[in-house]
Amino acid sequence: MSLKSIVLTIVIMAVLSSMSHAFDPSPLQDICVAVDDSKAAVFVNGKICKDPMKVVADDFFFSGINMPGNTSNPVGSAVTNVNVNNLPGLNTLGISLARIDYAPYGLNPPHIHPRGTELITVIEGTLYAGFVLSNPGPNMKNRLFTKILKAGDVFVFPFGLIHFQLNIGKTKAVAISRLSSQNAGVITVANAVFGSEPPINPYVLTKAFQVDKKVVDYLQSQFWWDNN
Repeated sequence: MSLKSIVLTIVIMAVLSSMSHAFDPSPLQDICVAVDDSKAAVFVNGKICKDPMKVVADDFFFSGINMPGNTSNPVGSAVTNVNVNNLPGLNTLGISLARIDYAPYGLNPPHIHPRGTELITVIEGTLYAGFVLSNPGPNMKNRLFTKILKAGDVFVFPFGLIHFQLNIGKTKAVAISRLSSQNAGVITVANAVFGSEPPINPYVLTKAFQVDKKVVDYLQSQFWWDNN
């Protein structure tokens, strides 16, 4: 192989590698406080940026993460998000966090974050947490990794993989999660599959899950709770 071909191959591999490991873009200036008013815009990086001369300390401040979420719902959990939508100073910084409250035996249902890795720390209680790897190939099973987490324990859910947490204790539980995106997003698997609007064609789901149409009809008729 010629030197020119080798260099071209290295460049292509580098480009593909950077694409496959993409996260929020790096900041292009010190601050870029998100603002909805386009007339106040100066720069654009992620969201429209507030005029730096009009930025104040409150743009980087959020209060209330100490307040418990309401877990009186069908899944028994509540997520309090702190992201660019309620802390505009996070814009372009590639980070956010959330408080998760769990009632006894409450569940944060299987879900994914399409734009971020999640690192969770248990503050109170005992959680059964886990994630599932992506499809490995023909005739192979998706690997499941689980761990019992107690106060002070840390667990990571890799980028874009299905994961969950279940409070296995008789008392409430609390966790704090950090995410590698200013707005990591969330797709709750059951809600997306059975509670979409308009509904997914039942034939698709009966074929995918290999169940009777009555089962799919029942699941699509349920109210799917959003705990975020």
